[in-house]
Amino acid sequence: MEYLNVVAAAVAAFAFGALWYTLMSKPWVKAAGLAVDAAGRPQGNGSALPFVIGLVAMLVVAGTMRHLFAFAGIDTLGEGVSTGAGVGAFFISAWVGMNYSFSMRPLALWLIDTVNAVAGCAIMGAVLVAF
Repeated sequence: MEYLNVVAAAVAAFAFGALWYTLMSKPWVKAAGLAVDAAGRPQGNGSALPFVIGLVAMLVVAGTMRHLFAFAGIDTLGEGVSTGAGVGAFFISAWVGMNYSFSMRPLALWLIDTVNAVAGCAIMGAVLVAF
């Protein structure tokens, strides 16, 4: 059953990311410096590959968090949400921030991506302990 928890957590975080980036699409495209077509959509849009990679990445993160939770004895909703948010903020966002600084990416891009990482991992944490 733990595999189902991991899949559910990954799908929940992926769904949040879909909603977040739908809401933040224009600022994100601008901050990312992507070329857009006449309709304002990123050029070359339409490939499924980023979505496949994104879902696989969510499965890896959810599985790793499940492993961490088992070793640390994290089993309440509060612990799951706070530990998940901590993973997003202090592991993922910190590392991405370092990479963005060396590649001279704008702060706005890091902020948009950080909200996704922190909230997505908090959601993962909630789902992992809910079942």
